[in-house]
Amino acid sequence: MEAGKLPRARKAVAGKPGYPVADEAKPILIGRIAGVYGIKGWVKIVSYTRPIEQIMSYSPWYIQRPDVLQALTVRDKAAGKSLRVALEGITDRDLARDLVGSDIYIKRHQLEDLPEGQYYWADLIGLQVVNTDSRALGILEDIYETGANDVLVVQGEGQRHLIPLVWERYLLDVDLEQGIIRVDWEQTE
Repeated sequence: MEAGKLPRARKAVAGKPGYPVADEAKPILIGRIAGVYGIKGWVKIVSYTRPIEQIMSYSPWYIQRPDVLQALTVRDKAAGKSLRVALEGITDRDLARDLVGSDIYIKRHQLEDLPEGQYYWADLIGLQVVNTDSRALGILEDIYETGANDVLVVQGEGQRHLIPLVWERYLLDVDLEQGIIRVDWEQTE
């Protein structure tokens, strides 16, 4: 992958703020349990990783339960029209059904280090976005995948900006230490 690209390896969800890179305690959202498959406890999953099969390489997964992240280990996996997994301790359809709708997380230490100039989406969500005049446009809320190019969703005071994620044209710099993304984008009133 070229320097400056933003892999969608771990996408954050709109409305859930991103976490500082140094915050090891905060989980990274990588997918969701979408449904049950068969009678032996298998589940269908939606992956937010790129490529989508990358989600299968992480173990354990963490599912949010009241007041705790529950660790789940993938014991078997299958791909085809949909991604399907069997999880340790989930042995029948009823147990699997209880997991449907659950978000799948990993911990930061499970992520591979990226080359200089590449960033995980989860590290960018919540950063301040400023233009070339150093005017604050708002906070990066989400990144949408559109096919041609991804789009930064920036929420400012009473205004939302949709900025094409095109390096060196609109996206100029990411400074994780300062918590700033610099863009070539005019603020409109």
